[in-house]
Amino acid sequence: MSRQIFYIFFYRLASGKETGQYKTHMKIGIMTGGGDAPGLNGIIEAASRTLLLQGHEVVGILDGFEGIFENRTRNITLQEIHGIHAQAGTFLGTSNRTKVEGRAEEFQAAFAKLGCDGLIAAGGDGTFIGLSKIAPNLPIVGVPKTIDNDLQGTDITFGFDTACTVVSEAVDALRYTAEAHRRVMVVETMGRTAGWIALGGGLAGYADAILIPERPFSREKLKNFLVEKRNLKIKGLVVVISEAAKALNEEATYETVEGAIHSIRYGGVGERLSKWIETETGWESRYVVLGHLQRSHAPTTTDRFLTASLGALAAQLAMAKKWKMAAVYRNGIVTSAPLTEIQGPPRTIDPDHRWVKLCQSLGIYI
Repeated sequence: MSRQIFYIFFYRLASGKETGQYKTHMKIGIMTGGGDAPGLNGIIEAASRTLLLQGHEVVGILDGFEGIFENRTRNITLQEIHGIHAQAGTFLGTSNRTKVEGRAEEFQAAFAKLGCDGLIAAGGDGTFIGLSKIAPNLPIVGVPKTIDNDLQGTDITFGFDTACTVVSEAVDALRYTAEAHRRVMVVETMGRTAGWIALGGGLAGYADAILIPERPFSREKLKNFLVEKRNLKIKGLVVVISEAAKALNEEATYETVEGAIHSIRYGGVGERLSKWIETETGWESRYVVLGHLQRSHAPTTTDRFLTASLGALAAQLAMAKKWKMAAVYRNGIVTSAPLTEIQGPPRTIDPDHRWVKLCQSLGIYI
């Protein structure tokens, strides 16, 4: 997939199908918003390189929306971004707690003060919905970002492959301690209401069971599955559970966090499931919450190819003044789409998705 992303994108770039002509010198701002994701630095480096090598000026906006409101920026040079694509986090900083509602005039005045001709923003639906409300006429190009892989309008979001890699490596490692102590190890993943990370990472690690929000599980069937494995003298098992997964006729485990962009914060389901397994099945059980480890890993090769192509395309769209567009991955290629198409409710897993069927073929409980 990585080579296909790269080759097809640059063929389209060379043929001029995506970008049109551009010659005027421009000053473009780059911002990362919302939670961090592996590959953000790849977007910054690829977009900045593309712009700078064409003689344009690039202004890095620090800490998301806060950098605009507080006029905190840095001029980006080729020297200082060289190689940052390999690093986790974001060179510019980010924030998912800045209040933007009701601050339209303030935002527009602050952005005008920056003197930028346009903005490239890498963020989730919250970033783009917020911008559309407070600055509907903002000249912007978007790059959809979330490790959860649940944004509309794109088949894959950068950071997802890296998050799945963290999960699969955890499954591989924890299988050893599971078998050493004859335990069931429960691995809790991120993902909010979408189970993509649990499913992708769990499948890649051949977890014994994968529990996702889109397929509420039967406690009775899961119990029978685990007891059967114990009776077969299996040494140990690994169960992967998404943070918003739940049993049939039950609610997901969450807490309410005042002042956060997402006021509902899921988590704790791994601990609850582990205790239930010990009580109901005879297996000893322990749990691991991977949490922000899924965000802080250096991007995988696949995410590096993806962000190189997405970042370069975002820059080309900006130079061509094709505003209110997004750089996305669809049907095997990196292409552009209206920014409105990446906004909307979370893109969740079809309960009969091909990955679900593959799990079933492999004997993985799901």
